[in-house]
Amino acid sequence: MNPSTPRRPSLGWHLLLAPLALAFALPLVWLVLSSVMSDAEINRFPPALWPHGIDLSGYRYVMGNALFPRWFANSLIVAVVAVTSNLLFGALGGYAFARMRFGGSRLLLALMLATMVVPFQLTMIPTFLVMKWLGLIDTLGALIVPSLVTPFAVFLFRQFFLSLPREIEEAAWIDGCSRLRVLFSIVLPLARPALATVAVLTFLTAWNDLSWPLIAINHDTVYTLQLGLTTFQGQHHTKWSAVMAGNVITVLPVLVAFLLAQRTFIQSLTSSGIKG
Repeated sequence: MNPSTPRRPSLGWHLLLAPLALAFALPLVWLVLSSVMSDAEINRFPPALWPHGIDLSGYRYVMGNALFPRWFANSLIVAVVAVTSNLLFGALGGYAFARMRFGGSRLLLALMLATMVVPFQLTMIPTFLVMKWLGLIDTLGALIVPSLVTPFAVFLFRQFFLSLPREIEEAAWIDGCSRLRVLFSIVLPLARPALATVAVLTFLTAWNDLSWPLIAINHDTVYTLQLGLTTFQGQHHTKWSAVMAGNVITVLPVLVAFLLAQRTFIQSLTSSGIKG
């Protein structure tokens, strides 16, 4: 066998991963099929595995809701701002921890990483009180400010920057470049896998968040998409076709974002090893 010939994945791995991929895809397929069923078909027992016809009443109900475009826009604003701020502040913090040595840097890094294991239920009330003190409750600011930067983004950027050779940056320093210029002109263009990973994961988290908007938002015009979809579920009656259609529309942006960044996302996960 020619050493230069790339190795192909073994058939055994395909036989193992194909059923797993199918198992993970089944809920998504069921969601799409249910979104084109009538409420009677969805509520029938045993459940129908295939729609008898294409029923778009759920989509018409969702798109006919006057507030649905507003909810979509609110979710998009929160997610885009969270992604942008995490890319900026996460890169700045990660570069500082990776390349700058200052007193207490390791302790500060350890404390920051320790916050990643603190459950949301413990920080929920303090965060609410801070947002109330800032006057941001029932505004999009209450959803944006707590998500401006996350410890995960800082840590992932730090790990990726540690994998880059210092010689690239030292050559720029010799030419008189400042640290910020080195970061934005040289390091970040090489960190596209890390940028894509942070962007996708941050977008996914901000877009799908329900618990915090449920606490911080009261007025329906400020609802995010996830919070707005809960209004389709009543105490005595739930229009399941609308719930399924709304979830399909909600999943599409996340699915598109992941597909666009899939290659760089996987590259980042495989290249950002744990370094000291």
